[in-house]
Order: sequence, then structure tokens, then C-alpha cells
Amino acid sequence: MTEMDFEHAANAADVEPGQGLRCIVRGHAVALFNVDGQFHAIDDRCSHGDASLADGWMEGCEIECPLHQGRFDVTSGKATAAPCVEDIASYPIRIEDGRVLVAVPG
Repeated sequence: MTEMDFEHAANAADVEPGQGLRCIVRGHAVALFNVDGQFHAIDDRCSHGDASLADGWMEGCEIECPLHQGRFDVTSGKATAAPCVEDIASYPIRIEDGRVLVAVPG
């Protein structure tokens, strides 16, 4: 078993609680979210339409897609409200020296 490669996505101070930020990690668009000081990373593309989830509206642990109001749980990538029915990927996070590191396969 090999250790995952974590790469810098953003500084923790750049993502306020209740907010999201679009980041590129290893050429992959990732939406980084701060839920009460806990960081989570999911794919930044809605599985229903071509929209950036980082541009959506957060309520608790859910992000609402800005195009069709479908929702995803930012802690798992699980689709939680129609028209979104297909889950999206979530990625492991580490915080080191105020930096948010994300592991994206690839």
C-alpha cells in the first residue's frame, strides 16, 4: 500500500467558515469547503450540469448547485437533493502549517 500524495490547494485562512473555494490540484478542479473550521474537498463539477460547486450556496454541510438547486454533502460528495442523483468524488484533506493539502488521484 502506498501513501497518498497530498498537494497544497489553498491556505486555510483563504476559506472562511461557510464558504467554498475552487482550487486546481494535480490539474483537477476541486471545491474546498470550510464547515465550522473543518475542511472538506469534493469534485468542483456538479454531476447534473456543468457548474462549479464552489460557486454554490452552503447550508450546514450541504452545497447547493448554482444552476439547478441540486445539493451535495460536502463531507462525502453524496447527492442529497434532486435533480442531482449521482454522487461525486470526495478527497482526503490534511492541514499543515496553515495550509490545506488535498490528495487527488492521478
